[in-house]
Amino acid sequence: MTPPPSPDPLSPPRPDEVHLWIVEPERVTEPRLLAAYLALLGEEERARHQRFRFEKHRQQFLVSHALVRVTLSRYAPVAPQDWRFSTNAYGRPEIAGEGLPRLRFNLSHTDGMAVCAVALDTEVGVDVEHSGRMGQTVELAESFFSPSEVADLHSLPEALQRERFFDYWTLKESYIKARGAGLSLPLDQFAFHLAPGQPPRISFDPRMVDDPETWQFVQVRLSAEHPAAVAVRRDRRLSLSVRCQRSTPLAGQEPPWWVSPGNR
Repeated sequence: MTPPPSPDPLSPPRPDEVHLWIVEPERVTEPRLLAAYLALLGEEERARHQRFRFEKHRQQFLVSHALVRVTLSRYAPVAPQDWRFSTNAYGRPEIAGEGLPRLRFNLSHTDGMAVCAVALDTEVGVDVEHSGRMGQTVELAESFFSPSEVADLHSLPEALQRERFFDYWTLKESYIKARGAGLSLPLDQFAFHLAPGQPPRISFDPRMVDDPETWQFVQVRLSAEHPAAVAVRRDRRLSLSVRCQRSTPLAGQEPPWWVSPGNR
């Protein structure tokens, strides 16, 4: 299956918005689509794809990386298979090449969901989690979260603690991914402050060199079990919206966009 010619490119995200493209990898089962996705990948991506032990993880990787390539081609006259990427010291990919739109992107995937965030000329990070996953949640916070976040979790009824844990976790992951430094940034040296009807705010331990006024965060509920968060390096006094689009790469017409209200 050869990718169809790209339509007229979409306008890049405005300075006051992030575009969030969403796919459910496990629902993509058509063999010719999966074969087309594999043909889009570069050599390094194909090698990584083959290293996954379980088919579920190979599927998530394949569909999510096809999503990145097809999504970027919506904004520029570049075929999905022709995108080239470089990585920083911590492994964050960025577009390589001259004369292209100043697009920044970030990818996150988990069981049942993959998301690609696109912004123009600014740092962006996204994280999506499956809140029904097995394993520890609140217990992890006591080892890795800031004291104020741990105190907030324990102030809630036990029935609400798991949801709040994922609020904090997705926000923290979106921030460290936007910074492009991964877990080299200690999770307990920055804290989020959540209040009903207000966008999330971030504060930093004196050891963390960053300015909280230069960050904006949006929380998005993509399904009943998929909380997500977006981080953007941008003056937090300015408005910001996240435009969401469900997509199956190369499969045809997409449903309408919707705009996150900015706070759940």
